Amino acid sequence: MANDRVKLRVLGISYSQIQTGAYALVLAQVDGPYRIPIIIGASEAQSIAIRLEGIIPPRPMTHDLFVSFAHAFGVKLQEVFIYKFEDGIFSSEITFTDQDRTIVLDARTSDAIAIAIRTKAAIYTTKEILDETGFILEESPEEDDDDTTGRILNTEDDTPDEPKLENYAIEELERTLEKLISQENYEEAAKVSEIINKKKGQS
Repeated sequence: MANDRVKLRVLGISYSQIQTGAYALVLAQVDGPYRIPIIIGASEAQSIAIRLEGIIPPRPMTHDLFVSFAHAFGVKLQEVFIYKFEDGIFSSEITFTDQDRTIVLDARTSDAIAIAIRTKAAIYTTKEILDETGFILEESPEEDDDDTTGRILNTEDDTPDEPKLENYAIEELERTLEKLISQENYEEAAKVSEIINKKKGQS
């Protein structure tokens, strides 16, 4: 059964083209071409996005609190296993251990991933689920397959009447980032943070 498992990594988050107000969490097959899109809600997308972009919120979010609680009691998250896909819904299990006991708990996949990226736990699924839900995406040359931190994926067309954030100065972007974080608008803050990092990397 273990040979049937496929390791995944978080590739990023994009706006869902299927459900309005929802997001697509994209998981990528490690050492393989397949991608799995999972539709998740706005709050879970926000929690995952701020972690992917390294943004520290003013107060701990729910998944941060869960991880801190587990660490305080010596409980370690071993892995997340996406074990079933039925009626358009992915089902997952989280395996915890405190060295003496190993416990497997059922969890929503979005919550399981949000916790896993905070603990660097491995994520797995079955070959059957990969074959049923996965797709192969041609990647751009600048995409780094070794990047396991994920990112915000831009799937929307650029609107010509809206100024691009990429054209703003770093100082203005940093002020915008600070404002967005204070407003707890972490989704937009993640996008601005990504642009700042790119600009600093080019300077």
